[in-house]
Amino acid sequence: MKDVIQRVRRGLSSAVLCSVCLLWLGTGTALAESKGEKAFQAVATDAKGVETDVHGIIFYWEEKISETSFVPHELKEVPVKRGTATVKIKFDVIKAIDVKPSGNGAPPAVSITLNDGKTGEFTLAISGSFKGQSDFGEVELPAVELKRIAFK
Repeated sequence: MKDVIQRVRRGLSSAVLCSVCLLWLGTGTALAESKGEKAFQAVATDAKGVETDVHGIIFYWEEKISETSFVPHELKEVPVKRGTATVKIKFDVIKAIDVKPSGNGAPPAVSITLNDGKTGEFTLAISGSFKGQSDFGEVELPAVELKRIAFK
């Protein structure tokens, strides 16, 4: 009988220790995910001068795989070209993006101002859209039809 009690105690101890470890790992993962899930807010001004408050703004584009299938991409950064390099500028360092129309179907030129005041001239690497939620519902703003995005 003593052996049975000792085995049950060892089994319970192992189960409790395992549960504590899983709980600790789950909490760490949840904290890491919540840190990476920052929602960005911005005021977007389109080519007609209409301003839209956008909550949870992302840069969105679809990659064409075949004639009938696409892979959606939702980024919290803006991929731009500077010379031959592609630079991915994260939303959390951007103060404003001023868009200059290209007119010929090519991705537009942009002037990006960072939070520290630095500015740079680029071309969007991908013709995408800025998507998010407005007070009236989901909004999608094609980059080629924008004038400015100011992050809050």
